[in-house]
Amino acid sequence: MVNSFFIFDILFWIYLIAAFCYIFYVALKKDSIGSIAFILTVIGWIVNTAALIVRMMETGRAPYVNLYETMVLLTWMVVAGFIAMALKFPKLRVLGVVIISLAFLAIGAAAMLPYRYQAIEPLIPALQSNWLILHVLTTFVGYAGFAIAFGIGILYLFKESAERKGRPSFLDRFPSAEILDDMNYKFIAIGFPFVTLGIILGAIWANYAWGGYWSWDPKETWSLIVWFIYAGYFHGRLVRGWKGRKTAYFSIIGFLAVIFLYWGVSFVLPGLHAYA
Repeated sequence: MVNSFFIFDILFWIYLIAAFCYIFYVALKKDSIGSIAFILTVIGWIVNTAALIVRMMETGRAPYVNLYETMVLLTWMVVAGFIAMALKFPKLRVLGVVIISLAFLAIGAAAMLPYRYQAIEPLIPALQSNWLILHVLTTFVGYAGFAIAFGIGILYLFKESAERKGRPSFLDRFPSAEILDDMNYKFIAIGFPFVTLGIILGAIWANYAWGGYWSWDPKETWSLIVWFIYAGYFHGRLVRGWKGRKTAYFSIIGFLAVIFLYWGVSFVLPGLHAYA
C-alpha cells in the first residue's frame, strides 16, 4: 500500500532532478531545459500536495504537527509561491535554480531527521485545538515568503557584483539587480504580516493552552528576534531609504535566524515547543 513516506521519497527525487535541470538551464542557456525544469517543478508540487493529503488521511489530523511534516508543508508553500511568480513573470523562472534547490534541500533535511521526528504520534492535549491550524498556516506562509526572499537576496548579491564589473557571465540570464531587489522586498512584505499574525495567534493559543500569553520559551523568544530583524528591514528600507546590498544582507540574515528558530531551537534549546 502506498504511504506518505513513499510519496515523500518520490518528491525528493523530482525536486533533485528539477534543481539539476535549472542548473543546466542557467549554464547552457537552453530554453527547452528551462521548460523541462518548470514542468518538473509543477509535477513536484502536485506530488507534494498528494503527500500532504495522504499524510492527513493517515493521521486523521492536519499534516503539519511535527518537524518533519512542517518541513514538507513549508516546501509546498515555497514551491507554490515560486510557481505563481513564474507563471506571472516567465522571465523569473530562472530563479528556480536557487528556490527549487532550497526545496530539494528542505525535503532532504526532513528525510534525514531521526525517526521520532517523522513518526505519526497521538497529539498531545495542547495541540488538540483549531488554533494549531491558524497559528501554523499563517506562520508558515510568512516563512515561505522569507525563504523565497532569501534565495532572491543571494542572487541579488551575485548579480549586482556582476553588473558593477560589467563582464558577460552566466548571470546575464537572471533579471537585473534592480528587479531582484524589488522582488526581494515584495516577498518580505508578503511574509512579514503573516508572521506577525502567526505570533499573535500563537500567543492567544498559549493563553488557552498554558494559561499565559507569553512565557519567554526559547521558540517564542527567537520568534520575537526574527520579527525584530524583519521590522529592522522595513525600518531601514522605508525610513532610511536602504536598498540593494544592505536589504539583501538583511533578508539573508533574517532567514538564517528563521532556520535557527525552526531547527536550532528545536534541537539545542528545547522548551514548551519541543514537539515543533
